[in-house]
Amino acid sequence: MEIDVASSVSGAPSVRRTQGFLRRLERLHRPAGRELSVLFCGDARMRALNRRYRGRDRSTDVLAFPGQGASLGDIVISLPYASREARRRGESRRRELDRLLLHGYLHLNGYDHEVDEGQMDRLEWRLRSRLGLAREARPAAPRARAKRS
Repeated sequence: MEIDVASSVSGAPSVRRTQGFLRRLERLHRPAGRELSVLFCGDARMRALNRRYRGRDRSTDVLAFPGQGASLGDIVISLPYASREARRRGESRRRELDRLLLHGYLHLNGYDHEVDEGQMDRLEWRLRSRLGLAREARPAAPRARAKRS
């Protein structure tokens, strides 16, 4: 898989490290495409992207934009947001960035935790375990939805 990494902020992990993590992930879970790009940015740029593409006028940690054809898509990560989340979780920023790369990668492969009844969360936990990122407890199975008659 061809992996392009760019940064518009200082303090981003190296291209080599980011590519290495994504190649390890690729060996565990085959991607749907052959090309992937990653952008590390600041909160202002992330807020603008989140507002434009999701209608949410605030920054967020990670966004994933699916590609077409040979392109798996783009992962965008806000470094300041990730740093705040790492501090809040008591994790290293490096571990938080790996977690966000994994999360974005799964979205690019068609998973959506907002609608899939827990499949993405379970797969993400398994992959975190295999990549040495699992510190928190395994996600609980989603509750069965009550059927209406």
